[in-house]
Amino acid sequence: MNDQSPDVENCGIDELVPKVGGPLTVGQVATMTGLSIDTLRWYERVGLLEGVARDHAGRRQYARTDLRRLAVLMRLRATGMPISEMLRYAELAKGGDATEPQRIQLLEAHRDRVLDHIANLHSDLDIINRKIAAYRGSRQSSAVSA
Repeated sequence: MNDQSPDVENCGIDELVPKVGGPLTVGQVATMTGLSIDTLRWYERVGLLEGVARDHAGRRQYARTDLRRLAVLMRLRATGMPISEMLRYAELAKGGDATEPQRIQLLEAHRDRVLDHIANLHSDLDIINRKIAAYRGSRQSSAVSA
């Protein structure tokens, strides 16, 4: 997944990715990210994370660019983007600058779903807070009348 422009590729992701002195093994990346080794391998196999280098023995050697791409994928997944859309995004990113409008559209649609979800969570939280306040109010009323 290459977003071409350095500004677009980084867009705050560098803050989430630790500086590394050299390539990392799949086990090190699994420990660092909390993803399983199987998940990392699956991300490669299905095309979400392409181009991870291999050493002379065929072992994965993750570079900082791989970690940045992985950080984006993790954020998309954490915010509920379906794998099918993540795959579409990865495929579009391979297309370079020409696919930027489609990537923007895909990300805007996802952002709108995330914002709707957040609004619903705020409404749910408001009801929970009201229920807590009601319970506290009924306890205080009971203590005063006793």
